[in-house]
Amino acid sequence: MSPLDLNELLAPAHTALVTVEVQLGVVGDHSLLPDLAKAAEPILPRIAALAAAARGAGVPIVHCTADSRADGLGASTNARLFGAMRKRGAPVDSRGIVHPAIGAEDHDLVLGRLHGVSPMTGTSLDAVLRNSGVSTIVATGVSLNVAVLGFAFEAVNHGYQLVIPRDAVAGIDEAYVDALFDRTLSLLATITTTDTILDRWATSFSTQ
Repeated sequence: MSPLDLNELLAPAHTALVTVEVQLGVVGDHSLLPDLAKAAEPILPRIAALAAAARGAGVPIVHCTADSRADGLGASTNARLFGAMRKRGAPVDSRGIVHPAIGAEDHDLVLGRLHGVSPMTGTSLDAVLRNSGVSTIVATGVSLNVAVLGFAFEAVNHGYQLVIPRDAVAGIDEAYVDALFDRTLSLLATITTTDTILDRWATSFSTQ
C-alpha cells in the first residue's frame, strides 16, 4: 500500500483507536497471566504514544476491557480459558480499570464486557464506532492468541478496514505471533508500525 493510500486509510475523520484488554489484571503488575504481562511490557509506551497522538488529531479512542465482578455474575464458563483463569485466582471487581501507562481520559470511551473472549460480539462497540462515523479501526493491545485475533475477524466481518501496528500488539510465543501475522492477520488487516501511524496523525494535526 502506498503512503497516499495509508494517509487516506488513517484519516482522523473516519478512524478510531481501539485498545484491547490493556488493563490491570491482564497486563498489570498483578496480572493473572504473567507471561502475557511480560510480553506486553514493550507495547504499553507505544499504545500510550498512539493515544496521545489520537487525542491531538481528533481520533476517538475506545478502551475495550474484559471485566469481572467479585461475585462472578454474568461471566462466561464455556471455554477452557475461563476455567484456567478461575483456578489462578478468585474473581475481583475489575470493571473499566485501564492500565495507568495508557490512561483513560474524559473524552475516551471505556467499554467493558463480562462475557466472551473478544470485544465486539454482544457489546456496543460496533454501534459506538458507527455512530462516530468510523470506518477504519486501529487495533492495539492483547492478546494475539485470543482477544486481538477474535477482534480482527469481528472487525472485518462488520465491514471495517482494520489497521494493526505490529509493535503495539502482543501475544505469547514469538514463533506463533510471527506465523499469525504471516499466515492470517496479513490477509485481514493492513499491518504497519506505531511510528508510521504517529507520522500520519501528526501531519493531520499540523494541518488542522
